[in-house]
Amino acid sequence: MTKHDRDLSLLFHALADPTRRSMLRRLAGTPAAVSDLAAPTGLKLPTVMRHLAVLEEAGLIATSKDGRVRTCALVPGAMDPARTWLDEQRAIWEGRLDRLDAFVMQMMKDRGE
Repeated sequence: MTKHDRDLSLLFHALADPTRRSMLRRLAGTPAAVSDLAAPTGLKLPTVMRHLAVLEEAGLIATSKDGRVRTCALVPGAMDPARTWLDEQRAIWEGRLDRLDAFVMQMMKDRGE
């Protein structure tokens, strides 16, 4: 049975949207105000806030408020669970492909004899 990790699901859900990925790319350089993140999207502020809420719920960003300005920043290491999962999947599939290759090579060898 497949193990379901809610945090990993939230992380991949957050990364699934191109607008959110764009916001994360912008935040990779330096923290930014919500208005700065909203400007290039052309979206209304409530929609941007929903995107940011998804990123924050996934643990990818943290927000802080100073007066009327809300600033967003990347959370270091937040993508580590996704990287770990992807590395595990890569190892599984590389093992399967290695076994398939060995099987095919053995079949070819057996037919050649």
